Amino acid sequence: MRRRLPPLNSLRAFEVVSRHESFRAAAEELHVTAAAVSQQVKTLENHLGRKLLRRSSGGYSLTPDALAGLPQLRDGFDQLSSAVATMTSGGQRLLTVSAVPSLAAEWLVPRLHRFRKQYPALDVLLHASEELVDFEHSQVDLGIRYGTGSYPGLASERLFVDEIFPVYSPRMLEGRAALKNPSDLRGQPLIHTDWTPDRGHWPGWTDWLRAAGVTGIDVTKGLRSSDGALVIQAAIGGQGVALGSKALVLEHLAAGRLIRPFKLSLLTDFAYYVVCAKARADEPDLRAIRTWLMAEARRAPRTA
Repeated sequence: MRRRLPPLNSLRAFEVVSRHESFRAAAEELHVTAAAVSQQVKTLENHLGRKLLRRSSGGYSLTPDALAGLPQLRDGFDQLSSAVATMTSGGQRLLTVSAVPSLAAEWLVPRLHRFRKQYPALDVLLHASEELVDFEHSQVDLGIRYGTGSYPGLASERLFVDEIFPVYSPRMLEGRAALKNPSDLRGQPLIHTDWTPDRGHWPGWTDWLRAAGVTGIDVTKGLRSSDGALVIQAAIGGQGVALGSKALVLEHLAAGRLIRPFKLSLLTDFAYYVVCAKARADEPDLRAIRTWLMAEARRAPRTA
């Protein structure tokens, strides 16, 4: 027999206060007054017959009784949220994921079939955009951002660091000898990623050739694009040798569409990060896709 539960609003108010350790911050999230939140928590304490919050100099802290039950309470609200989503979506649930177009096209899309197989009740709406998402005022659930890792106010996990190295299509040198040494790049058309970040340094052909100890190559010529995916497509089309981002070329290398002739690579100042609102980080569906993304980042690509 189930124990008689306290009012749901009082449980919800306590859960929000426990995250913020502040009645004022909790009131902002719940769109009520701080006094209303305080009254709801007091109602819950009266129902349970014990104190849940202890006043401290910095606000409020949780009592041992509160800490003991809080994980299950949060899991309960997560389950309620998932149940409501399921009931209102005909059994399917939708996750909106924002990612830069290049990563979405070259890394994420080729892998999504495995996510659908593992989580058949979860559909993904892919929002490909360079713009930063405001998670508080949009329908986006999770983002994959490319940067230096500074994302105040968001839960953030590094997916993988980025590195670049030369790649080219087998058809570019049909009937001619393959590239064996960096000096073989002399006379070959180069493809450039023309991007200047606000912070950090994006290495180009000048940096790679310097690291390889190669001189006498004119790096001012060649096809240029600000989009990494277009650079890769140009290389696949046999238009030249590109400095490919590892995340964007893995599938093409494995399938034999591109060749990596040299071992030398340069680490960039950037990495890909999985981000979401801190308040939602522990929701089951968001945990599921974050865990899956991390596993995919560690997954070795298939062989050609």
